[in-house]
This record gives sequence, structure tokens and C-alpha cells, in this order.
Amino acid sequence: MAVHDDCKLKFLELKAKRTHRFIVYKIEEKQKQVIVEKLGEPAESYEDFSASLPADECRYAIYDFDYVTEENCQKSRIFFIAWSPDTARVRSKMIYASSKDRFKRELDGIQVELQATDPTEMGLDVIRSRAA
Repeated sequence: MAVHDDCKLKFLELKAKRTHRFIVYKIEEKQKQVIVEKLGEPAESYEDFSASLPADECRYAIYDFDYVTEENCQKSRIFFIAWSPDTARVRSKMIYASSKDRFKRELDGIQVELQATDPTEMGLDVIRSRAA
């Protein structure tokens, strides 16, 4: 599975310049490559991010989560989310599962990984608890 240059480029922009709140990646099965499907503006919310993941198709996603610690420090964590809903096609789930580790290696700087098959597995409460 090839990884389009844009995938790494946009990730670096998110990591270094904070120009994106999130990135949704899609595997183009015909071209056999991972591409950027959607970029979230810095002002977009976690709800905007969740809404950009299709209910019945797999995706990879990066989310830049800002939070405040108990000591009142502003921090952020870069999440990698493997979105694989139960309703997705079996073939699609297999392709995403088998390509995940190779794709993740292309994105240097992921801090937390989540696997989600329905929205509750990647709710804001889960993100918060995994960030700390």
C-alpha cells in the first residue's frame, strides 16, 4: 500500500505548525494508496471531527487534542485513530487492518493510538482519559 506524499506533509503541518485540528485519511483501493480525505481547521471541534468519519466505511485519522492538566498546564496529544465500524465491508476492514502499522510508521510523532468500531469507543471522554 503506497502512501501519498500529502499524507506526511499534512501530518507535519499539524505537528509542527498546528495548522490543522485533524486529518482524515482514506485508502483508495483502486490506486492502492492512502490519501488525505479531509482536513479540519484549527477552530473545529471534536464533534466536527467525529462527524467527518463515515458511519459505514473505515478510515485512519489524526486528531490534535488540546487539554489542561490538573496543574493548569496547557498540553496537547496527537492521536492516531483507526476507525473500523462494524458495518464496514469485511474486505475494507482487512485492508485497513493490514496496512495500519506501515502507514503509522510514516507519521512520526503519534502519541496515542485508538482503535474504534463505533463512536462510543472514541468519544471525548475516552480521548480525555487516554491523553492524561
